[in-house]
Amino acid sequence: MTQRAYRYRFYPTPEQEQLLRRTLGCVRLVYNLALHTRTEGWYERQERIDYKQTSAMLTDWKKQEDKQFLNEVSCVPLQQGLRNLQKAFTNFWAGRAKYPNFKKKRNGGSAEFTRSAFKWKDGQLWLAKCCEPLPIRWSRTLPENCEPSTVTVRLDASGRWFVSLLVDASAPLSVNTERSRGVEEHTVKLLSQLDKAIGIDAGITSLIATAKISFTS
Repeated sequence: MTQRAYRYRFYPTPEQEQLLRRTLGCVRLVYNLALHTRTEGWYERQERIDYKQTSAMLTDWKKQEDKQFLNEVSCVPLQQGLRNLQKAFTNFWAGRAKYPNFKKKRNGGSAEFTRSAFKWKDGQLWLAKCCEPLPIRWSRTLPENCEPSTVTVRLDASGRWFVSLLVDASAPLSVNTERSRGVEEHTVKLLSQLDKAIGIDAGITSLIATAKISFTS
């Protein structure tokens, strides 16, 4: 099955932004802790630590007193961050990528939500632990009769919020957009045929010279 990602700007409420920033911070922390642990294990003991082991570590980290805040956000983006780290190491060991880097706050961040961590209903998106749907600016519509399988929220270095919805690319595309989503309808209007034309040529005394041409039968 081929999938396509649709990316949109959205403008979170103050409550949503607070939760999302906390989520991104937790994703970054868990990713960096796991990367540090895996790096230390390899260079000190030549031990390859995998996703399953870091997932168990996450359970322990959430029990530590100084990391109780990890329980305040959805666990799905945290687990997805560990899966992404596993993929990064897989590509590194296969020679397809460089060694994974630590995530930095100044670069923004992202959080990935699978089906268990969001709700899609009537063309609106609710993320886990959010009481309201995301205020998304629908610049284009999704294919009809399809639902996102994965949602990725991203904050760029300039402070702009984006959301990417991964859907089945085999679903038919909608021709017209919906006014209910704040997007103008796009229609094609045919013009009537004329019996005159205008010729354009480079002028000698001016940049462009035009002349009207009539067609006779």
